[in-house]
Amino acid sequence: MNVLLFGATGMVGQGVLRECLLDPGVDRVLAVGRSAVEPAVIARTAAAAVASGRPAAKLRELIVPNVADLSGIETELAGFDACFFCLGVSSIGMSEAHYVRLTYDLTLAVARTVARRSPGATFVYVSGAGTDSTERGRSMWARVKGRTENELLRLPFEAAYMFRPGAIVPLHGVRSKTAWVRLIYRAAAPIVPLWRTLAPDTITTSEQIGRAMLRVAREGYPSATLETADINRL
Repeated sequence: MNVLLFGATGMVGQGVLRECLLDPGVDRVLAVGRSAVEPAVIARTAAAAVASGRPAAKLRELIVPNVADLSGIETELAGFDACFFCLGVSSIGMSEAHYVRLTYDLTLAVARTVARRSPGATFVYVSGAGTDSTERGRSMWARVKGRTENELLRLPFEAAYMFRPGAIVPLHGVRSKTAWVRLIYRAAAPIVPLWRTLAPDTITTSEQIGRAMLRVAREGYPSATLETADINRL
């Protein structure tokens, strides 16, 4: 399987990249973004791959100044079996218009380009728990995410799946690029075992998300929308 990955430098994307590079059924990974994956992330994954006897040299990166405009590299996006879209921003302190540009507009620009070049691909979008598919709720971010999901499901992909994880525990050295997010995870770490015991359907890990994406790309899933419980089950 050939995988196209957007957002490989973020917390979720790092986890997904790791699982793709470790999976023996993935032949190549093309990571597209505005910045390169940190060498330390690649080194950790390469070491894990070598330890498991799997080849790690299947990652290629394309750095683009504007992810919303892929016209300069569009021909590079052909022939992929799966596209994992892990780009996302927090809506905190952001106007709806700005959030729409960075969430709806950006995602659909990428997805439409990929659909033209790899129409046989499975597209997996990382959304979030609480997303509003009706697009009419009171929460701005949930409405925008819901609108984004709905439009993605209308595109001519082989299949499309919306992942809605709740809390995500980063594993294997995966970390957020945002300082305040790292602080929150550090503070919450002591209660994670209890959380997973008492409310397992509200928390997952970066590893589980990556493995679940690969599985739906290969095997499909009965529902196009996957909540945390579905991700963990996969």
